[in-house]
Amino acid sequence: GMTLATLAAALLSGGLIGLILGLVGGGGSILALPLLVYGVQIGSTHAAIGTAAVAVAANALVGLAGHARAGTVKWPCAGVFALAGIAGAALGAEAGKAVDGTRLLTLFGLLMIAVGLAMLLKRGRTERPDVRLSAETARHLLPRLVPAGFGVGLAAGFFGIGGGFLIVPALIAATGMPARHAIGTSLVVVAALGLTTAASYAFSGYVDWTLVALLTLGGIAGAAPGILLGRRLAARKGLLERLFAGIVILVGIYVALRAF
Repeated sequence: GMTLATLAAALLSGGLIGLILGLVGGGGSILALPLLVYGVQIGSTHAAIGTAAVAVAANALVGLAGHARAGTVKWPCAGVFALAGIAGAALGAEAGKAVDGTRLLTLFGLLMIAVGLAMLLKRGRTERPDVRLSAETARHLLPRLVPAGFGVGLAAGFFGIGGGFLIVPALIAATGMPARHAIGTSLVVVAALGLTTAASYAFSGYVDWTLVALLTLGGIAGAAPGILLGRRLAARKGLLERLFAGIVILVGIYVALRAF
């Protein structure tokens, strides 16, 4: 059975992930794995990856509903990116399952440090709010969307993350869409990649479904306050993102050192 402590840790972790997803978009998924390994203290790294992938996909779908209503999802771009990403994630998940759990965590910690630093060094760029994938723009957009999607998919599958924190910058770099649209669009991809990874891991028996339910419940509870808080703090978005980047770097150092 499951102890009360585990139950509480799972609900709290889910709440935290949901809150962060609401606040900064897909970034919450990068904290799902460390929370499961060190917070919930799930047995194996692979079980943590499989479980995190399902929970992240579920939380992304909840967030996506809100963004779809707000009209911040660019569906054609999302579709192309997601398809390329799914191919990458399927390959990445097979590779990840073949790698030793401790080595996976070391690599994951290093990835977190790199992602956190990249967030801190984000430079301003010209935004193109009206960017659309159409017959005319396909020539220019497809060669950028497809490799970006595949690359992000590989990492997402390998590490069992939704990859939102990689997808948002990749979408902005590929298309120039504003962050708001990139976050909404990214949730389609996060859900698709999370489900691909989850299916691969579930097939190998690595998913703890009780934990998934608890994390998802927590995530739903945390999402609404996260979105509200995000609106309230919209003016301080830069500060929020820097703070989050700092947390990601610190957690990354902790994970890498612990595993090492």
